[in-house]
Amino acid sequence: MKFNTYEKYNAVIVEIKEDLTADPTGTQFSNIIKENLDANKKNFIVDLRRVKYVNSSGIGMLLSGYTSAVNAGGNLMLADINEKMRGILSITRLSTVFKLYDNVDEALNSLNE
Repeated sequence: MKFNTYEKYNAVIVEIKEDLTADPTGTQFSNIIKENLDANKKNFIVDLRRVKYVNSSGIGMLLSGYTSAVNAGGNLMLADINEKMRGILSITRLSTVFKLYDNVDEALNSLNE
């Protein structure tokens, strides 16, 4: 499995263990978001520290999760992003959509502000 999930405070942390490229990763990620939303858990932090590469399918997966969380009244934040991925998010202007944090703890702290 490419994911590890756990709860901390009022958020579900989704650790992605491998590069974000294509299905079935997207389907698995969508299922994680949906199952937690169905359980009334609406805040997600995606830990990307192990992700070295992302393509358009991976970006689409993150956007889909973000849209689902926001439509349910929650949020999806990205944490521990490498410089290459930050560049992709900046070029595509998605850095204005996602809240980006240096690490999971910083993202968790933002939920309490």
